[in-house]
Amino acid sequence: MTLLADVVRASSDVSSTSSRSAKIATLADLLKRLEPQEIGVVVGFLSGAIRQGRVGVGWSTVYKIECEPADEPSIEVKEVDRAIDVVQATTGPGSVTQRKQVLSDLLCRATPDEADFIRRLFTGELRQGALAGLMIDAVAKAAGVPGDITRRALMLSGDLPATAEIALTQGEAGLREVGFEIFRPVLPMLASTAENVTVALNDFEQASVEWKLDGIRIQVHRRGDEVRIYTRNLNEIDLERIAEQIRALDVEQVVLDGEALGFFTDDTPLSFQETVSKGSSPRGFLFDVLHLNGVDLMDEPLATRRAKLHEIAPSLAIPGVVTSDPDEAQETLDAALAAGHEGVVVKDIGSSYIAGRRGKSWRKVKPHRTFDLVVLAAEWGHGRRRGWLSNLHLGARDPQTGTFLMVGKCFKGLTDELLAYQTKELLERETHREGIAVFVRPELVVEIALDGVQRSPRYPGGIALRFARVRRYRPDKLPEDADVIDDLRALLRN
Repeated sequence: MTLLADVVRASSDVSSTSSRSAKIATLADLLKRLEPQEIGVVVGFLSGAIRQGRVGVGWSTVYKIECEPADEPSIEVKEVDRAIDVVQATTGPGSVTQRKQVLSDLLCRATPDEADFIRRLFTGELRQGALAGLMIDAVAKAAGVPGDITRRALMLSGDLPATAEIALTQGEAGLREVGFEIFRPVLPMLASTAENVTVALNDFEQASVEWKLDGIRIQVHRRGDEVRIYTRNLNEIDLERIAEQIRALDVEQVVLDGEALGFFTDDTPLSFQETVSKGSSPRGFLFDVLHLNGVDLMDEPLATRRAKLHEIAPSLAIPGVVTSDPDEAQETLDAALAAGHEGVVVKDIGSSYIAGRRGKSWRKVKPHRTFDLVVLAAEWGHGRRRGWLSNLHLGARDPQTGTFLMVGKCFKGLTDELLAYQTKELLERETHREGIAVFVRPELVVEIALDGVQRSPRYPGGIALRFARVRRYRPDKLPEDADVIDDLRALLRN
């Protein structure tokens, strides 16, 4: 059986190098040595996505437990996994004491490095380690199977630990058997940013230029009269009005991609925050179909999927045109803005649906340049903002390492409501403090508007944001959904 110390050592080695290939090699070497029943557990530990989900243990609880460290490692991976199960199952009166006892029993057998790892595992601080992109490549390397086959299985299952188990125990044949299943949502395809519609169109022979709505990204599954709706994080959500819209379609089973958007009584669209409020009753708008009556469509070109969508749900399809003319694309953008929407998404009409990836086949264009960044820390405010966490330290995702590179600070655009929200949310994610700065687990995604970037040796990414201001928080997005450092660096070239 595998010792926790082996996992801790691999985690440390991954964190200490900036080389993507070295990270993958380290992870693959560990994965090859695991027992079959340990694979999913260890992949969850190292990717920050344990099979049990959030553990629910606070930072103060786990860090207040003090023990004499063990001299030699003795804790097995399965014991940590079992402890997580027990902690999650312990609820009700006396549960706090019982949870502390379970944690104490584990920590008092741990070496210093193991104890640090366990504490960060239970509080969610390991999330910034080997993220899904790194881990899935390591799984492919360890199993000796093609990376594209492994990534496709992950795309269809949405379950990294399960995909790893299949790859390492059943090989390529097992991965190829992973298929699309109704009521098992897939990760959504995402769009990169383009400066304007002309730049976006230059990448494609012909494109579908579609209105970009500021709503809740949804994936809708239907079989017969049963309809289930999922958010971009694959969480099920109850939107009965949209479910009724989908039941009215003349299909037996279907999987659709789209947006849920609320409106004022005069048909003016609500903002994202207003749409997600409990009082909103949003309507559904669709822009893609991934499965129809037993046939998977994700590998089909967008032209085919678009035609199917307009065949089965023309009244729900988001407005747009197929064109290669920049003037026609600009007219579509102008119409979207005039109707109160965000902008447009320009999509290669020949592209397949690549779930879970932010590729160049989809390019979003907005009048104001915005990027989704991750909060790394925040500084206590002063004056009117005293008592609130104000100045945000912002990070962009490095796709090569899975970590976040700081690209600047921002305190503009923060309303009292946002200040209260981020203070509460950030303190719950606190890891340590340095002076007036509170450092946090990189989990909160915030949408930042900016005028551009400039070269800066001050930050690890080599760039700094210019005239940045907060637009809103995006609780519907994971850190893995954040924009990458390469897209910000591209602004220098533009």
